[in-house]
Amino acid sequence: MIRLAVMLYIRFPLSLRNVEDLLHERGIDVSHETVRYSWRRFGPVFAAEIRRTRVQQQRAFSNWKWHVDEVFVKVNGKRHHLWRAVDHEGEVLEAIVTKRRNKAAALKFLKKLVKRHGKAEEVVTDRLASYKAALRDLGALEKQQKGRWLNNRVENSHLPFRRRERAIQRFRCLRSLQKFASVHSSVYNHFNQERSLTSRDIFKLTRSAALAEWRQLCSG
Repeated sequence: MIRLAVMLYIRFPLSLRNVEDLLHERGIDVSHETVRYSWRRFGPVFAAEIRRTRVQQQRAFSNWKWHVDEVFVKVNGKRHHLWRAVDHEGEVLEAIVTKRRNKAAALKFLKKLVKRHGKAEEVVTDRLASYKAALRDLGALEKQQKGRWLNNRVENSHLPFRRRERAIQRFRCLRSLQKFASVHSSVYNHFNQERSLTSRDIFKLTRSAALAEWRQLCSG
């Protein structure tokens, strides 16, 4: 029940009460507060397990291009910045929240990205000056690429999070936003099958495999 509740709430643009109604149709009688507790308590555990497995797999290959961008997110009416990075295949690598988008914030984000995923051959950014300053400090300024359409990969990856943000309506604190962004990115990676790039038969096989792996999370 817990894995199902967390999957429904994180993966799809549903409210807590929507998930409560869907579970009720399956004969599971829980309140929306139970759903809230489930995702806050077990969502990070599931996300950490997914992230551990995927990072190990990714380190065996060269993550040759990163796309980095930031979006505005309001927390109790105050503007914050969600920094996100994806690789050349659309895999979400990292997501952190800061109050500012200056050089210090960009440097913090890039250092965390490098620590977990190693170094990329190319880093695609927008024209925000903070990226240039941070990459200079990291000695990777020559890897930066800027262009009007070059960063569409990460721009498009913001859309699933924006849909979830509208369903949630608003975040009440910075910590809650950071937790949800981290969990959402891992669950998105797990179920994202790039269906437009594969045949229907292959898509069904990979979708079933992803669901089977999800059901095995923390089963031991």
